[in-house]
Amino acid sequence: MVRESSNHDNQITVWDLPTRVFHWALALSLAGSWITHELGLAWMEWHMRLGYLALTLVIFRLAWGLVGPRYARFSQFLAAPGPTLRYLFLWLKGAPPAAAGHSPIGGWAVIAMLVAVAVQAVSGLFNSDEILYSGPWHAAAPSVLTDRMEALHAGNFNVLLTLTALHLAVMAKYWIRWRRNLIGPMLTGSMPEALAGGDKAISSQRVILAVILLAASAASVWLIVAAAPAPDPEDFF
Repeated sequence: MVRESSNHDNQITVWDLPTRVFHWALALSLAGSWITHELGLAWMEWHMRLGYLALTLVIFRLAWGLVGPRYARFSQFLAAPGPTLRYLFLWLKGAPPAAAGHSPIGGWAVIAMLVAVAVQAVSGLFNSDEILYSGPWHAAAPSVLTDRMEALHAGNFNVLLTLTALHLAVMAKYWIRWRRNLIGPMLTGSMPEALAGGDKAISSQRVILAVILLAASAASVWLIVAAAPAPDPEDFF
């Protein structure tokens, strides 16, 4: 099989700076959340802060998927079942078409990851070890809800691990089989024109709009946390 080479291709900008920052910030927040959980109770405060960060990033990405540049928009990369299955068939056959942005499968993987992170972050708001720490909404919720949220938080972690493993495996396959580097464009924002499938470069990165949306997302999470009622002092005895 002849592998695609892009050493001498012209580069076009596909991934805007806000999308790239979101991608790596989310990866770091998830890794940090896992590490701080494994380090034990002394790191729980940071574990919760990283959860707030992850929720902020998810809210931002949902908004950015509506108003961001072309390849960041859901309307550009969310395909109907038919085209998605056709792409999957070609992918399994070994001949996925080149295109800028997310592939149909990659687009739905983005949604799956956003949903999984949102579930993990929201369920964490109700978590507690019943001794030293608790999420801001734990005391305000009935025990039947907090029990379900704690079980969901634990179980959904395995979903996140599975999605992450699949993501890494797919990137490895693109590189090993077709020599398509999916990491480089998410670092630099650019990809070889020959691998863009005739798609055009984005014309604007909308950084100022992204900053405004990120601030609004952070404010939303702050309001969610701040609105939680203070726990009853009797709960500590």
